[in-house]
Amino acid sequence: MKKNRVTRISRELQNSIHDTKRRLGQRPFPDFISLRQHVSVSFEFFPPASIEMERKLWSCIAQLVPLSPRFVSITYGAGGSTRQRTHATVERILAETSLTPAAHLTCVGATRDEADEVVRRYWDSGVRHLVALRGDSADPGRPFISHPQGYQTAVQLVAGIRKIADFEISVGAYPETHPDAKSQEADLDNLKRKLDAGANRAITQYFFDVDDFFRFLDRARNAGISAPIVPGILPVTNFARVVEFSNKCGTTIPVWMQDLFAGLDDAPKIRQLIAATVAIEQCRLLLEQGIKEFHFYTLNRAELTQAICHALGLREYPEHSLCELNAPGE
Repeated sequence: MKKNRVTRISRELQNSIHDTKRRLGQRPFPDFISLRQHVSVSFEFFPPASIEMERKLWSCIAQLVPLSPRFVSITYGAGGSTRQRTHATVERILAETSLTPAAHLTCVGATRDEADEVVRRYWDSGVRHLVALRGDSADPGRPFISHPQGYQTAVQLVAGIRKIADFEISVGAYPETHPDAKSQEADLDNLKRKLDAGANRAITQYFFDVDDFFRFLDRARNAGISAPIVPGILPVTNFARVVEFSNKCGTTIPVWMQDLFAGLDDAPKIRQLIAATVAIEQCRLLLEQGIKEFHFYTLNRAELTQAICHALGLREYPEHSLCELNAPGE
């Protein structure tokens, strides 16, 4: 019975891939090999909340560092709840690895003076890249409210950072429109204002239908946005959790994807194979349309991201001055 289910899933995945190829007019799969030159990747991690999670984080970093990412970003929790852990993780990456860290910074829970002090602290410690975001509400389900003496928007935050030091600044973009945006046009205008305020690039919220990304990219270019827009890729480690996240952030789960993961709650190995195949095909379709830079939301897990990067041609393992990355107490 299980063998029949695996065969059916494999057949449905192949049919889905073929349908996507026909819809987008893609070339045959072997052309993928010739397109992988000059691919650039970056990875996102979240700061650990326990000793065990810290071990997992540094194990993940150690596995991914040989892939030579352009940078690695460290998130803030909702409502700025992980601020100190974010600082500590960023500074440790800077001190103990060859990686280039990018610290997330939000408008949540801080005055302008406090936020500016954080920016100066990062600059003084050697951090040169920030990911500037408005941030999420500390109270899920309630509207976002910034600190009354703080930066009110990501546009203001970017402008404030730019006044302090010459950071590289990344900002967020939303192929399917930010849930709080009044309209698709208003959301795109907000992105343009963030870039005009001094941001260097935009990294998108994750998506699963590449058409959504390309439609968004076309709208952005038509609106006069010329800065790099990097697709955010989420390898699916837990489908139920991805559905939950997606409902909150407005990301659509395609019907074909729901069908592929159906019935795999208790089959983690099969689920991981499906997840890798889906993400590799997503990246291939992006690559065939000229996208050369990818940002991976790793969820502090290395295996799927490694598999996707391998398919993208990132297979060389140069020497790195990576120190021992043991959690405290080991």
